[in-house]
Order: sequence, then structure tokens, then C-alpha cells
Amino acid sequence: MKKALVPLFVMATALAGCSPHIHLDFLGQEKLAEVVLLPGPESAKVLVVDVEGMISSTGEAGLLSREKNAVSRVYERLELAARDPRVRAVILRLDTPGGEVTASDILYHEVLRFKEKTRKPVVGLMMGLAASGGYYVASACDFILAHPTTLTGSIGVISIFPNFGELMAKIGVKVNVIKSGEAKDSGGPFRDMTGEEKKLFQAVIDEYYEDFLKAVSAGRGGRIAPAELRTMADGRVYTARQALDLKLVDGLGYFDDAFAKAISLAGIKTARLVAYTYHPLTKTNIYASRLGDFSPLDAKVLESYLAVLKTGFYYLWLPRSR
Repeated sequence: MKKALVPLFVMATALAGCSPHIHLDFLGQEKLAEVVLLPGPESAKVLVVDVEGMISSTGEAGLLSREKNAVSRVYERLELAARDPRVRAVILRLDTPGGEVTASDILYHEVLRFKEKTRKPVVGLMMGLAASGGYYVASACDFILAHPTTLTGSIGVISIFPNFGELMAKIGVKVNVIKSGEAKDSGGPFRDMTGEEKKLFQAVIDEYYEDFLKAVSAGRGGRIAPAELRTMADGRVYTARQALDLKLVDGLGYFDDAFAKAISLAGIKTARLVAYTYHPLTKTNIYASRLGDFSPLDAKVLESYLAVLKTGFYYLWLPRSR
């Protein structure tokens, strides 16, 4: 331990030992707390929930983070909102390139479950990017509003299978694989896929793609013909205005427009805007950098994009690097 930190550590330890009333908690509040972002009446609230970064169900936050992934963050907040009768609507704010197939589907399902259980409307508000799995989740919302400069769409599936075989051969490393069947190491990082193996994985991709189309079709409520949807769902991203023309979103606007729409769908005249956070003192307005978990040691942007190098299937917008 560095010398400069020793006195502070000793003092903190001593104080903690001398008095049972002292509680040292460097992570802030132990439970989610409600913070008011816009004032309004006590009787009605609109909750804003952020879906940001890589959509994943595995740990991706920093050492001091209380919540470890996007799925758990959203799930916990929807559960709290479901138990509070004064929460009359939810704004699901999306700023994500998408992520894991299963994690995206879980979030989609949880939004639908929340709506069915509570009969409370959910407005999807797209920020800079709401692509692929982000759009998949948005499809569960009652109304989708895109910021005028949003990029969205990228309807499709991608699988990632890194191959380090040539690199390992160059440095003189060989890997012996003993397997019970020909396909057991399909997609492994130590050799190229065979043509037959590519067909096997393509079948998986096709199935997940059909699931994506079903979610979009259900969310759009018949506003897009199946043949038309397949034409536009080739993986490309769309600007907000293009998405509006294609009926992928319901409108263009800003946060106040989403707030007004949530109030309207809830059948109320006004409401206070709230968020649930472990750090309420730092969340003072609707454009605070993060309304969820925060840690000064997080390297979330780097970590979330490094995660796409893992073998798997993704509803993810992943532009080519070359």
C-alpha cells in the first residue's frame, strides 16, 4: 500500500472499529433511490430507464459497480416501477448498438411483461444510436420516438468466430483437439470452418433472424408488410427520418416530446419525472451522463466493445474496421 494512503486507511479502520454507528460505503446508497429530475405532482410519476452500451447479461461494469449488466439494470427498475402505483408510465431511453441475442430478447420480454402486468405505457426514446438489439428492445414499446439525428435499424444477426490459427502457427504454437464428434469444435478459434460447418451456423443465424422479424412485425402492429420488412431488414442502419418514412419509428423529437407522449398515453395531465439510481445526489437533470450505476473506475466503452470479440450470436451493429 502506498505510504500516502496508509494514514487514511488506518484512520478509517480505527473510526469504523470505535463506533458501530460509522458505516464506510464507497459505493454510495445500498439500495436504489428515487431522484426527481423534473418536478411535478406527488400523485403521478413518469420513470426514465436507460438502456445504454452493449446489451449483455454478463458482468461488464467496473470493480466498484453495484450492477453488472444492462439486463439486471433494466429489470430491477421495471420491478420497482411495477410496485409503485404512482408510476404511471415509463420512458425507455435507448443509446446502444445492440448486443447479445439472448440478452436483447430478455429485455424485450421484460418490457412486454411489465406492460402486461401493469397496463402502464412504455415510450421508447432513441438517442444517438438504437441499432439492432436496441431496435429489437424498442419494438416492445407502445410508441417509438427517435431523436432527429438517431441512427437505428440494423435489423439482423451477426455471429463472430475469431480465428487465431495462422497467428499461432507463426509463433510455433500447436493445439491438439480431441473430440467426440466432427462438429464438436465447430467455430473454434484454432482452425478455419468447413463449408458444412458454415451451413450449420447459418441455420442458427436464420432462425434468430426470423425471431427478430417477428418481434418487429408484432411491435409495428401490421404497419409494415412482411415482404417490405424483409427488404429493409438487410442489416443496414437508417437515419431517423428514413426510419420514420419506413414506419420503423412513430415520430421524431426530443426528451420533452417523449415525456409529453408518456403523459398522454397514461391518460394524465401532468407528472413528475423520476429515475432510480444508487447515486441520487449526482443525478440532477435529464441529461446527466448516467441515470443508472456509476463507477469512476469503469471503462465501459472499451469493455463493451471488446466483448464483441467473444464467440457468439449478436443482434448488433458492427461496422467493418477495414
